[in-house]
Amino acid sequence: MCWAAMGLAVTMLGAAVVHGRRREFPMIGANLVLIVLCVAVGWGRFGHHTF
Repeated sequence: MCWAAMGLAVTMLGAAVVHGRRREFPMIGANLVLIVLCVAVGWGRFGHHTF
């Protein structure tokens, strides 16, 4: 699960870059929300206090 979350975060980072190049700035917000959620899940799984 944690590797999938980190992989999705990297994918969403790439999507945010593509949206930025296409000048689709409102879509970058959705990508950033998903990145934060994926990093939170990954941090929870990799961290000392796993849930």
